[in-house]
Amino acid sequence: METKVSEPDGVQLDNLREKVIAAIKLVYDPEIPVDVYELGLIYEITIYPVNNVYVLMTLTSPNCPSAEFIPSEVKEKIQQVMGINNVEVEVTFDPPYTQDMMSEVAKLELGFL
Repeated sequence: METKVSEPDGVQLDNLREKVIAAIKLVYDPEIPVDVYELGLIYEITIYPVNNVYVLMTLTSPNCPSAEFIPSEVKEKIQQVMGINNVEVEVTFDPPYTQDMMSEVAKLELGFL
């Protein structure tokens, strides 16, 4: 699944979007040595005109022991980005996570390639 990044027409948010992605890449699943972005856990990133950020993400499993920790850490890291106002992180299990969602970087790191 490809991460969807939305931004309003005519507004230059590329730099802010890159900073949000960089912040998300600081969050790791404690059981897997790859960040949640490269694992494919981030389904959508939407940046609104007033620099509010919405993230739709999943976890590797509904029974993930870090179910509370990972989304709150994603939110915390994004809130630390200069210029961000409000951050909402929503967790979904639709579609369910599969290893096919991992980036090639993650697959290489985990020895799948």
